[in-house]
Amino acid sequence: MRFFASLSLAALAFASLTAVAQAPAAPKAPATPKAQLAPPQGLAAQTPPMGWNSWNYFAERVTDKDIRAAADQLVSTGMKDAGYIYVNIDDTWEGERDANGVLHTNAKFPDMKALADYVHSKGLKIGIYSGPGTKTCGGYAASLGHEEQDAQMYAAWGFDYLKYDLCSFIPDVMEKQAPNDKAEQMRIMEAAYVKMGKALKATGRPIVYSLCQYGWDAPWEWAPALGGNLWRTTGDINPTWDRMYVIASQQEGLQKYSGPGHWNDPDMLEVGNGKLTMAENRTHFSLWALMAAPLLAGNDLTAMKPEVTAILTNRDVIAIDQDRLGKQGSRIYSDGEVEVWTRPLAGGALAVAIVNVADNDRLASHPFHLNLTKLGLHGPQNGKDLWTGKAVTLTDGQPIELPGHDVLLVRIGAPK
Repeated sequence: MRFFASLSLAALAFASLTAVAQAPAAPKAPATPKAQLAPPQGLAAQTPPMGWNSWNYFAERVTDKDIRAAADQLVSTGMKDAGYIYVNIDDTWEGERDANGVLHTNAKFPDMKALADYVHSKGLKIGIYSGPGTKTCGGYAASLGHEEQDAQMYAAWGFDYLKYDLCSFIPDVMEKQAPNDKAEQMRIMEAAYVKMGKALKATGRPIVYSLCQYGWDAPWEWAPALGGNLWRTTGDINPTWDRMYVIASQQEGLQKYSGPGHWNDPDMLEVGNGKLTMAENRTHFSLWALMAAPLLAGNDLTAMKPEVTAILTNRDVIAIDQDRLGKQGSRIYSDGEVEVWTRPLAGGALAVAIVNVADNDRLASHPFHLNLTKLGLHGPQNGKDLWTGKAVTLTDGQPIELPGHDVLLVRIGAPK
């Protein structure tokens, strides 16, 4: 979910939030049901969550029908078999609270329990959205003062994932309670996420907890202790090369905070959205895999081009993202406008990505020359080009030509 204005301008953001009209309440809804305790399922999010989120394509237009269609498409396109299991509803599902504080859905979502049951019937899991303030980013009812009540409701409906978005909590609580004290504002924010984390745990149902607060106050340092499974590290993504590249660059230094059960989140995928070229889509997906990022698609699954499906379902690249070692990769060195990234993998293997970040193609008269020594490698390295499926050998000083914004992604065996 994204602000309708820059996050750095909180007042403008809030003004735009409150301008959004609230959807009509559904005619009826039951009182908050008691959550059914689920049997323990071990550590949640042992690998980065994979699935689909409604916001990037549908935004406030999303409906029950769209979520059901997305679940169907994850199955029919082969994305489920490739590992995409979460179908996440973002903002604008909420209606009004009744006299007992029960939050009713709006007319777009007449029966959340039935919807969750439908998604589960496909062998998938389902996620929902809220925030710690009075209003969500879209201006709908959020969870302030109703954290335990809402958590129990999500669990009773059968939800498996919660995205918790800061938004109106900034002016409603942080700035109101500590108007001139940024440090205290951050402590107030952290306490709000602690509160919902405890509420989710108290339901007894395993629910993946996604902190969406734009990387403020270094959540990677405190989110794991409160039960956070993933946390945004930056502001919102959009379907442009420049934004995707800036976000990827901002992950530097965060590698040590990522691992099984707790992941840095550079935001949802934009593969297949906007005017991204196929090269840019490949690079986007490659970098997110190298960063052990959650892979939450956000495109229109019902109108997906075959070449986009091929990117999102590339099992070799997904295997990099889902590698059981859980180590986040990093940029090792750059040479002008060419960057080299690596990620250590289980069993001593290594993923190596060479990315041309230039806006123009590298000419054959001046190719990039790979320096294996800078990667800690010596001698020829046999591997597989994960985008062509062909066997390749990387050698020291090897000339490599890449179109602008494209990537060479290779998996090699244990370094010698």
